[in-house]
Amino acid sequence: QVQLVESGGGSVQAGGSLRLSCAASGSTYRTNFMGWFRQAPGKEREGVAAIYTGLIYTAGLYYADSVKGRFTISQDKSKNTVYLQMSSLKPEDTAMYFCAAGVFTSSGGWDRKRILNGAEYNYWGQGTQVTVSS
Repeated sequence: QVQLVESGGGSVQAGGSLRLSCAASGSTYRTNFMGWFRQAPGKEREGVAAIYTGLIYTAGLYYADSVKGRFTISQDKSKNTVYLQMSSLKPEDTAMYFCAAGVFTSSGGWDRKRILNGAEYNYWGQGTQVTVSS
């Protein structure tokens, strides 16, 4: 089992910044990707960013078009923590943000659509709320 705990959410004005953290514990060696997803009321879950956390390859980064250039995902392997630095926040970024971890086989490739889909992530955190006011 893998446990994920998010932190760093809050309220901010448009144009501001927040940094979310996701601390992973347990059998993290079983996973090779971690991602951030968000869901606003009445909307479908959206994959925001993801990072390869395995040991074989250089970390790959994946971003949704809606956040590219504004959000940055990174990891600190020594702390088993993944971060999402969010800048130039917009009211439409308001949502509950979830951290997830999963294992992706290499068959079929690791394209952005697959990695940000969410369906193959086995472990999820409880979420942290981000509210951006105009």
